[in-house]
Amino acid sequence: MNSRVLIVGATGMLGAPVARRMAADGWTVRCLVRDESRARQLLGPGFEYVVGDVTQPATLDAAFDGCAAMHLNLRGGATLASYQQQEVQGSANCLAAARRQGVRRVSYLSGSGRYDDTLSHHFPVQVKQAVERSLVESGIPWTSFRATHFMESLASFVRDGRATILGRQPHPLHYLAAEDYARMVSRAFDSAAAANRRLYMWGPQAFTMRAALERYVAVRHPALRVSMLPLPVARLIARVTRNTELATVCKLFTAFAAIGEDGDPREANDLLGAPSTTLAEWLQR
Repeated sequence: MNSRVLIVGATGMLGAPVARRMAADGWTVRCLVRDESRARQLLGPGFEYVVGDVTQPATLDAAFDGCAAMHLNLRGGATLASYQQQEVQGSANCLAAARRQGVRRVSYLSGSGRYDDTLSHHFPVQVKQAVERSLVESGIPWTSFRATHFMESLASFVRDGRATILGRQPHPLHYLAAEDYARMVSRAFDSAAAANRRLYMWGPQAFTMRAALERYVAVRHPALRVSMLPLPVARLIARVTRNTELATVCKLFTAFAAIGEDGDPREANDLLGAPSTTLAEWLQR
């Protein structure tokens, strides 16, 4: 199917590897960006850039013109409202534009949590459920990549000279490297069998969040030690300081502790090739 693909969220931590991998695999990669100068600095030459905003539907049709496929790599921001605006409504706007412009395949980075109705009071579950409904309702052949936690996310736990997790986070997680994920995304677009599927993506080894962070810190920040901030304390700090970003992060980690990891990665592994990068290998790189 290799042709022109539009990457929505191409400058993100997980969008950029997909853009680079799909370009390497022969696709013409177009990036929907809000700041073209910044995007060019990050991604460099070899890509098409179209300025637009997923919250502004009138800016989207031109970006999809001539595209055979779209990959959605959206996430919210510092508040719950921004998740609704950016990821839920933004995805719906992009899917509507894709349908108008005759796009033939779409995909979306979801998550590998237990997203059943018993957990729908957690806002990440609400977000993923809403976008997946939009995928199905779009009428375009779709793939939802239900990926687990990413190795690249470990860097975000280190701030201001501290390495901290919120809450005990007891669930083992099969941490996934972005390069393995990007390879699987690219292959999915050339696989008819991957259409209209929710594909679970797990890395080769499982660690608790704390164990993974301890391995990361030992290599990248050996002078630090990992600490755990109880979620009730973090919520109190957020409330007293009126820190909306911390309040949102508390809700995320509350959800992480509840939903864990779910699904069966064997179908994705069989169709797209199993992820092989271990955490130790990723840290060495």
